[in-house]
Amino acid sequence: MNDVFHRRVRGAAIAGWWTLLIAAGYLTLVWIVFLVMNSARPAWYQALLGPVSWDALQNVALWAIAVLKICIWLMALAVVWLTLWARQLGKLAS
Repeated sequence: MNDVFHRRVRGAAIAGWWTLLIAAGYLTLVWIVFLVMNSARPAWYQALLGPVSWDALQNVALWAIAVLKICIWLMALAVVWLTLWARQLGKLAS
C-alpha cells in the first residue's frame, strides 16, 4: 500500500514539473507576443477588440501576465512540496 501511494505521489510530482515547464514556456511566449504587439501597435488588433485605447490594452495585458505568473509560482510551491513528500515517502518505504 505504501509503495503504491509513493509511486502515485512521485508520478504527480513528475506531472507537476512537466506542467510547470510548459506553463513557463507559455508565459515566455505570451511575454514575447506582448512586447512585439506593444512595440508594433497594429491597427487590426485594436479594430478587432473595438474602441479600446492602447493604454487600456497594456494595462489588461500586464495584469493578465502578472496573474498568470502568480499562478505559476503557486503551482511551483505545490510541485516542490509534492517532490519533497515523495522523497520522504521513498525513504520510509525502503
